[in-house]
Amino acid sequence: MSLRSACYGSADRVGKISRAGAKCLTIFRLGIENVFRTTTFFAMAVLLVSSGCGRLVFKPNQTANVPLQQQMQTLAQQTQEYQTRAQSLDKDNQELETLLAQSRQQIQLLTDEVTTTRDQLRTTTDQLLSLRQNNSQLQTKTSALMASAQQRAGAEIRANNSLLKNLAISSIPGATVRQDGDVVRVEVSADQLFMPGSPYLKNGVEPMIQNVASELRRKFPEQLIGIEGHTDDSPTHSQQFPSHHHLSAAQALAIYNALVQRSTLPVRQIFVIGHGANHPVVSNATDSGKARNRRIEFVVYPERMASR
Repeated sequence: MSLRSACYGSADRVGKISRAGAKCLTIFRLGIENVFRTTTFFAMAVLLVSSGCGRLVFKPNQTANVPLQQQMQTLAQQTQEYQTRAQSLDKDNQELETLLAQSRQQIQLLTDEVTTTRDQLRTTTDQLLSLRQNNSQLQTKTSALMASAQQRAGAEIRANNSLLKNLAISSIPGATVRQDGDVVRVEVSADQLFMPGSPYLKNGVEPMIQNVASELRRKFPEQLIGIEGHTDDSPTHSQQFPSHHHLSAAQALAIYNALVQRSTLPVRQIFVIGHGANHPVVSNATDSGKARNRRIEFVVYPERMASR
């Protein structure tokens, strides 16, 4: 290649490069003018690179990049603040959802408690109504009992009652009669009736028992009569009768059976009680006192038999 041709070629290339550089410089200036008013600088730069201008070595004015960098920093800070606020809002939203769920659970618990309280109140109301009805029934029964007691007042046995004076029981050996308030007690020694420490009757005592019962039935045909056993306070050593109550009740029941078997007294007129050593008539400090306290009593009460 000749020197002239080389020069022409070089000049041609330099011209092309100059035209291209002028074109890139024009576009860059337009971008610099608009960079302060809009954030589309990056799109312009991409356009410049895509058009081939990126092959040129260009050093823009450093002072012009300062506002751009500040804007970028400002945008980055704002973006960071927005992200921080968004995260804070998400956290607050989660806390609110948690509180809402807890509130719903508390509301459900309160609803269940209200339901339970209503059921308890309903049950209590029903019980109160039932108690009022029972109270009314008890008042009615009490009134009836008081009226019945007033009717029985005329049957009260007094100390000067002529029936007591005319009793022939006092002539029966071993039997004593005494007035005790509004009842009459016919007392017979248990040592006279039973084998020691047992409910077994001695031979020959049954006629005396029948005589006492017959006299009571003749004088008190309508009054209730209790057959009541009593003991002293001596220790018991019987496996069959381990306590005074067992022995006194068994002795009273033996008298009851003897009277019922011979129909001396009607079953509905008599009843059995075992007092044990609870009601001594004298002190148990002496043997004679203990013997006195071991007894069977035929007790005539003012109450009358129920009519059938």
